[in-house]
Amino acid sequence: MPKLTKRTVDALDPEAKDYFVWDTLIAGFGVRIMPSGAKTYQAQYRKGGRTRRISLGRHGTLTVEQARLLAKEVLGDVAKGENPAEDIAQHRKAPTVAALCERFFQAHVMERCKPSTQGEYRRAIDMFINPALGSFKLVDLERKDVAELHHKFRDKPYQANRTLGVLSKMFNLAEIWGLRPDGSNPCRHVPKYREHKRERYLSQVELQRLGNVLADAELNGTETPHIIAAFRLLILTGCRLGEIQTLQWGFITDQGMELPDTKTGARRIPLPSAARAVLSTLARVDGNPYVIVGKVAGKHATDFQHPWRRIRERAGLTGVRIHDLRHTYASNAVSSGMPIQMVGRLLGHTQIQTTMRYAHLADDPVKKAAEENAERLNALVGGTMLPAPSLRIVG
Repeated sequence: MPKLTKRTVDALDPEAKDYFVWDTLIAGFGVRIMPSGAKTYQAQYRKGGRTRRISLGRHGTLTVEQARLLAKEVLGDVAKGENPAEDIAQHRKAPTVAALCERFFQAHVMERCKPSTQGEYRRAIDMFINPALGSFKLVDLERKDVAELHHKFRDKPYQANRTLGVLSKMFNLAEIWGLRPDGSNPCRHVPKYREHKRERYLSQVELQRLGNVLADAELNGTETPHIIAAFRLLILTGCRLGEIQTLQWGFITDQGMELPDTKTGARRIPLPSAARAVLSTLARVDGNPYVIVGKVAGKHATDFQHPWRRIRERAGLTGVRIHDLRHTYASNAVSSGMPIQMVGRLLGHTQIQTTMRYAHLADDPVKKAAEENAERLNALVGGTMLPAPSLRIVG
């Protein structure tokens, strides 16, 4: 038959089985007619002793000329030594971003991260990454796709940056696992948003109000003794919530709290006498190794947020987080003149940069010391100095 045209293709009738009609102008270009009547353009070639075929698109969606041009491109690639059909087959089998997420979580996060971090990664994957990018083929994801997701949460810069960080780690591992070429991480050069650190410190008046509310709750029994003790320990030690929450009696020694596993690894936390006094008020529960006993037998308390909201409301501390008690501990230490390196050791920071966020608070005792010293010197030289005369510009 003559070369394929719209008229000749339109005239092809379906049969009991599908069949092919080939173009006389370009060898390897043809149309496939299905029993249903559907007609699809094809490019056919031989590679490695096998006949390979690629579907170019449906008749009606593509014109004959458009399909012929696509066939020329495919057959041209074959002439260059490529194998387009195999590339397509491999692409179909390529893992999706969702599959990478699951492998990342099981092979990396579950093996290397602490439970709290595992929860953060799981949340980022389930709530932000998979809904937007999960269906993408891993090899197809580009920087613009990541940038678009990051931009979507621009009103939540902290969450946007954490999600970007999880994605970047995933794609670094994808390169190590051979799923993407080296240096192809699509998160590279996507700028993070500026984050405004929440550094809320309780004033002396606020601490007094909080102390009064804790005492009232203890007296009235509105909160359990263990929950009240937990908040007092957080104030007195500067610990992270998880460190007090999972504290066991066996970790307490004459040297302090010997914690085998924290965010920064095993560490010893000093236990001042005020904190030991708090611990002395708590009865040990048989069969339960934890200091802060929970409702489930043998387990530690898990819900601190609900009681904290009740307590902070009564203390007039709206918006104050439990973690702000740690900030308060640090701010009081720095403001009292304690060296920043010592504060970092008390807080368990592994990098001095983390502690430096409190460095500006050290200005207060320095200013106070400067004022006191200047007053003593001023008294010695004869009292208050007169102000300098004003200058009058002439001319």
